[in-house]
Amino acid sequence: MLSHVYRSGFQSYYQRFLSWVQSTTVSRSHRAQTPTISHVRSWSNIPFITVPLSRTHGKSFAHRSELKHAKRIVVKLGSAVVTRGDECGLALGRLASIVEQVSVLQNQGREMMLVTSGAVAFGKQRLRHEILLSQSVRQALHSGQNQLKEMSIPVLEARACAAAGQSGLMALYEAMFTQYSICAAQILVTNLDFHDEQKRQNLNGTLHELLRMNIVPIINTNDAVVPPAEPNSDLQGVISVKDNDSLAARLAVEMKTDLLIVLSDVEGLFDMPPGSDDAKLIDTFYPGDQQSVTFGTKSRVGLGGMEAKVNAALWALKGGTSVVIANGTHPKVSGHVITDIVEGKKVGTFFSEVKPAGPNIEQQGEMARSGGRLLATLEPEQRAEIICHLADLLTDQRDEILLANKKDLEEAEGRLAPPLLKRLSLSTSKLNSLAIGLRQIAASSQDSVGRVLRRTRIAKNLELEQVTVPIGVLLVIFESRPDCLPQVAALAIASGNGLLLKGGKEASHSNQFLHLLTQEALSIHGVREAVQLVNTREEVEDLCRLDKMIDLIIPRGSSQLVRDIQKTAKGIPVMGHSEGICHMYVDSEASVDKATRLVRDSKCEYPAACNALETLLIHRDLLRTPLFDQIIDMLRVEQVKIHAGPKFASYLTFSPSEVKSLRTEYGDLELCIEVVDSVLEAIDHIHKYGSSHTDVIVTENEKTAEFFLQHVDSACVFWNASTRFSDGYRFGLGAEVGISTSRIHARGPVGLDGLLTTKWLLRGQDHVVSDFSEHGSLKYLHENLPVPQRNTN
Repeated sequence: MLSHVYRSGFQSYYQRFLSWVQSTTVSRSHRAQTPTISHVRSWSNIPFITVPLSRTHGKSFAHRSELKHAKRIVVKLGSAVVTRGDECGLALGRLASIVEQVSVLQNQGREMMLVTSGAVAFGKQRLRHEILLSQSVRQALHSGQNQLKEMSIPVLEARACAAAGQSGLMALYEAMFTQYSICAAQILVTNLDFHDEQKRQNLNGTLHELLRMNIVPIINTNDAVVPPAEPNSDLQGVISVKDNDSLAARLAVEMKTDLLIVLSDVEGLFDMPPGSDDAKLIDTFYPGDQQSVTFGTKSRVGLGGMEAKVNAALWALKGGTSVVIANGTHPKVSGHVITDIVEGKKVGTFFSEVKPAGPNIEQQGEMARSGGRLLATLEPEQRAEIICHLADLLTDQRDEILLANKKDLEEAEGRLAPPLLKRLSLSTSKLNSLAIGLRQIAASSQDSVGRVLRRTRIAKNLELEQVTVPIGVLLVIFESRPDCLPQVAALAIASGNGLLLKGGKEASHSNQFLHLLTQEALSIHGVREAVQLVNTREEVEDLCRLDKMIDLIIPRGSSQLVRDIQKTAKGIPVMGHSEGICHMYVDSEASVDKATRLVRDSKCEYPAACNALETLLIHRDLLRTPLFDQIIDMLRVEQVKIHAGPKFASYLTFSPSEVKSLRTEYGDLELCIEVVDSVLEAIDHIHKYGSSHTDVIVTENEKTAEFFLQHVDSACVFWNASTRFSDGYRFGLGAEVGISTSRIHARGPVGLDGLLTTKWLLRGQDHVVSDFSEHGSLKYLHENLPVPQRNTN
């Protein structure tokens, strides 16, 4: 009777599992028909994309970005990934997520194979139930009572657990893959199967035939009968199948696999055991780097530790298969870890045979950090000397700079839009303006770092100071703007910050030469490494994840770039603006000549700039007046395309094309015109559709102007001045790293002061807090002390 009850309970558990699988996937199953490669779909949060998958096997991939071309992939699931924390039973949710990702890749036209652990854990769960059932039956028969004594479970032998768990494990995989209309097949192997030539050929043929039929092979060591590993077989060039790590490596090489993904319970390979204070994740591991790694203990379950994984990975790499070791258990990433790896994202540790000539991004970040700290310790005159030397180099090396820029322009011709080509172009006048701006920065940097902002006498002989200090390491990402590099470098030098620069590939020749000049200037005081140019294939998304290395990200480029970075950056502040939707309100009391001149300069002088005019608000009383006609005539002469706002269009019989959105940054000779009834309506429109960048009023009425200046909530608000004045150089800041619309820290054009933060210095003489208690001998004074005057020359 009890036996029947138990078996019914186990069948009920299994049925509940199948129902759970179906409930989590059935909503997608009707879309899981085997697609042609040209289909583009999405399951859950995993993108289903199409990539060319033809590749000749021979050499492993040199860079992560090439992994998207992998055709044949082996995914190895470690015991810690497949099993629950109590080591009895499977982590069903994690397993379902992995199956979904494998199915997505399989349906993209890739050939997926799974090497899985878990039979021992699943068998242990089943055997524990059987033992408990058996003990309960015996106790019930012997005691004649329904009350059972506390039962102990003996240590279970692994081979018996594997034998009991294999069939159940495979049944679960089949149930999961069925939801995606994918067939799976089980293959059990031992080390002897690889040493026997005939068995190897049989295995190879079986796997190829399964892949040909679009079936996912699920391979595991036959732990029920597996013999001990052969000693020293690895030394003879043949890896012994001692565990599933070595099995996956052996299988990957035998099947000429493009990529082996090894999932474990750690993020990847660290230079010392994870959890150690100074442990650092190794992004890319190269053969010969083993001496730089200290291995710890093996996984909590399974046979292979990290050292076994590295040995297996290096063996597979030598055989022409790329390898990534990553975490398959973290709840925030396990749902997309496999697809992220295949997409080339910076996940886990990538094994590569091609070692780059220069430092990797982590090393560059450390160099920028240490170089920045040295820079901050220099005297202000020394930092100014570096910047002035860089300004001299910009004019002395003008011909070489323009030659490098010419190469960029020639390569970009036909690929970039005219506004971007204009941004990319350097000229003698631009370089002269840059040099002037750099000398302004040098002059203003004399008392930037270490400036005392506040002094307070806390008590007798206890004085507190608040002083300016560098932020740390800045990451500045810029597009099509090589002139940005010396500007930002000079501001970083003046503020004592380390700097990582990531420029667009369209300006690579210009950026590399300008960076060489920057390092030459830094060398005069031994801080050459403080400014680093990222030349590796690092994606912007990967750079934005280096939260332990970067203190502030400053994007300089399109609104889309800024939005993408703001969305991607995790744990790192982003300074900037996603859009430059600048408004100009022409009041009923505006001067005709002033209004026309200001509109022309704001819109036509440089329409690609973020501070260019995008929306012109006209007071209703100005329609069909000479002022309005003169503005329209000027715009027509300047070949500006006009988009009519809804109210403006209602006043016209034959109107220009009606605007699609009042919240548009055109970045070209295009302008939205809208009609408002008052200054209040203009302010409301700006707050609703603007981007808090720069907004202008044109009027001769001082009271109206002051009302506008006080009530418009933007970073820059002007009266009778062009929007184009919103610029660090024109503000007298020397240069800017960007314009910020943030309300925290810097706002508007961000110059030198915006790259500084503060720290508190307290100087005492054996002061303790207990002396200031109710019965203590000291009292707080909190007296404000005079602050040293700032040098403004």
